[in-house]
Amino acid sequence: MPLGGGNKCGRCSKTVYFAEEVLCDGRSFHRSCFLCMVCRKSLDSTTVAVHMDEIYCKACYGKKYGPKGYGYGQGAGTLSMDKGESLGITHETPLPHCPTNNPNPSKMAQKFGGSDKCPRCGKAVYAAEKVIGAGSSWHKIGCFTCATCGKSLESTTLSDKDGEIYCKGCYGKNFGPKGFGYGLGAGALAHTQ
Repeated sequence: MPLGGGNKCGRCSKTVYFAEEVLCDGRSFHRSCFLCMVCRKSLDSTTVAVHMDEIYCKACYGKKYGPKGYGYGQGAGTLSMDKGESLGITHETPLPHCPTNNPNPSKMAQKFGGSDKCPRCGKAVYAAEKVIGAGSSWHKIGCFTCATCGKSLESTTLSDKDGEIYCKGCYGKNFGPKGFGYGLGAGALAHTQ
């Protein structure tokens, strides 16, 4: 302790007497000088964050020195438009968007002008209504059905032959093995032409 009473304050450089002393990171501060460098909030041992010789509240420290980008908010559902200009943070201005010469690299999309075509109806299939089966994109409602009986299909319940889709039952009847013992139910005999 230097002569003249006490240590020097880390903020105002005046003498700090024992009754008003706050210690932080090996330095002494007056209680009234123990404030965030940015927002001037009063600090204590649980809210202080130190960077070099500067003291901050945890919120200002996080904005100035913490990670940046999506997902680094300050609480559940936080969205802040504060870009940190008050903290001395400068941002690069993004370059204008320049589209590529090939806007959609998909060969199917180029062939059909931006979206896949449904093999059943021939119309464009958009992402919200698209189901993929037998290597093609189909409309989920109306087109993704058995070619024989019209039953609605799922990707796990379909069979395909020559680009057409069938339910397992119709596929078995039309393209499965024929003869005695290959019926669809117990003791079933199917008449074949």
